Amino acid sequence: MTTPALPPSPRTRVRRVAELASYEQAALYAILDAAYLCHIAFHDDKGSHCIPTACWRIDGHLYIHGSNGSRMLKRLQDSDVCVTVTHLDGLVLARSAFNHTMNYRSAMVYGQFEKVSDIGQQHAAMDALMNKLAPGRLAHVRGGSAKEYAATSVLRIALDEYAVKRRQGGPLDDADDMAHAVWTGELPFTHGRGAAIADALNTSDMPAYAAAWGTESA
Repeated sequence: MTTPALPPSPRTRVRRVAELASYEQAALYAILDAAYLCHIAFHDDKGSHCIPTACWRIDGHLYIHGSNGSRMLKRLQDSDVCVTVTHLDGLVLARSAFNHTMNYRSAMVYGQFEKVSDIGQQHAAMDALMNKLAPGRLAHVRGGSAKEYAATSVLRIALDEYAVKRRQGGPLDDADDMAHAVWTGELPFTHGRGAAIADALNTSDMPAYAAAWGTESA
């Protein structure tokens, strides 16, 4: 069943090229699930910051993790933040210099992070991160120790207030520029994966998920 699009809030309503906007949950989830990194913007007594960090989605929340001593993780729990993810798909070359643009998929999420305090949920969240990075690897590695988990904070933000913006296709030239003779089109970016590289100290055969990495699309 498709979840109805949420109405935009005053801060998520896209005003610039509004026809590229979407507020549908499926569009948001697709962009987040394709990402390994997000950028989080926040403010503290030292100014404004925008920090990249690993992210993953479980149902209606986006998760991050880090050291208990992280300044960012402490700050995220007591203030509103903006989380962004962007995938660049291509450069769009038009007849006019000012009509050049890019094709992309982007998402912005607003809200406040909360700490995952339940130890069982914390373990499940970290297992989900490992399964996102390399499905099947969790059964092969040493699990986190009690000490490691005690030193780690797992935070999540509800995916309740967001906006998606996407562009695809070729240039949109002005009618007055159509007679200008110049090549127009798109220079695509290919999101691919290279073949797995074994560490110099590796002593094990390559597992299936590593061997398949270079043959799967990103």
